[in-house]
Amino acid sequence: MPQALSRSYPVPKPKARKKAVYTPPQKTQQVKVSPRWLAPTMVAAWIIGILWIAVYYIAPSSVPLIKDLQNWNLLIGFVFIIFGVVLSTRWR
Repeated sequence: MPQALSRSYPVPKPKARKKAVYTPPQKTQQVKVSPRWLAPTMVAAWIIGILWIAVYYIAPSSVPLIKDLQNWNLLIGFVFIIFGVVLSTRWR
């Protein structure tokens, strides 16, 4: 059986860090609280938007204003829904 070539290679030493590891500054532990009006307004905007679109599709002749606006009702309903979503991003 042939002998394996035994060569010893020097093992490089690990390099030490020149800088300390970054530690972010401590933030205050103050909890942010949403205003009391935010959650009810957010939910109300969603409900109004959904109801606006539903009434437009189910019974457009029951409300004179909805009948006159025709397809603009979809835009109005979605604006209410999007407004509720935007408010939800501010909720904590």
